[in-house]
Parts: sequence; C-alpha cells; structure tokens
Amino acid sequence: MTRGELTDQQWERLRSYLPPQKPQTGRPANDHRHILNGILWILRTGAPWRDLPKKYGSGKTVSSRFYRWQKAGRWQQIWSALQQQADAAGQIDGEVHMGDSTVVRAHQHAPAAKGGNKIKL
Repeated sequence: MTRGELTDQQWERLRSYLPPQKPQTGRPANDHRHILNGILWILRTGAPWRDLPKKYGSGKTVSSRFYRWQKAGRWQQIWSALQQQADAAGQIDGEVHMGDSTVVRAHQHAPAAKGGNKIKL
C-alpha cells in the first residue's frame, strides 16, 4: 500500500456499500479496492483518466466503473452512510464541518455576473 491508498480499516468500512465483486452473470469484475484506489488517485491528482498509473489497471476500466457507480447513485449512498455513522458517533460539528457557499465568488463569465449572460426568470 502506498501513501493515499485505502487502509485496511477504510476498505472494511466501504466494502459493504459496493456492488458484489462477482456479478450474477458475465465475468468477475476487477477488484473493487484496486479500482477505488485508482479513482482516488485521479481525484487526488486531477490527472486525466489516460494518465492513470498502470498499477491501478486501465484508465478506461477505472473510469467506466466510476461513472457506472455515479449513475447508480452509489457515491451518494456511500457519502450518506458515512455521514450518518460520523453523526451518530458525535464526530460532526456543524460549526466546523459545514460550508457556506455565499463566500464563493463566481467567475466573471458566470451566468448573471456583471457583464455576463443574463438569465431571464
């Protein structure tokens, strides 16, 4: 395991929220943990899928799994479950763990920005 990859403890927490490793039909999927580490590498570096290191497998395979799970709502399920666990354990402090979007400035070319495209309501 290298820096930035899932620890055994983190993997055990996530494992149950992922689809079965061996689908009912077709060939077995590549190891979910390996794929998830590849997805995390992409998110951490901001690199394009084609630049994914070979140790994580094909960028095409990893990206298709990422988008398939996104379409199935898997990421939202994982986020909600982990958030509920943290809240139940008293690990979420609303003063620290909430963001206020009113402090985020819009780009000058954003819709409705001064001089930008006007939105008619």
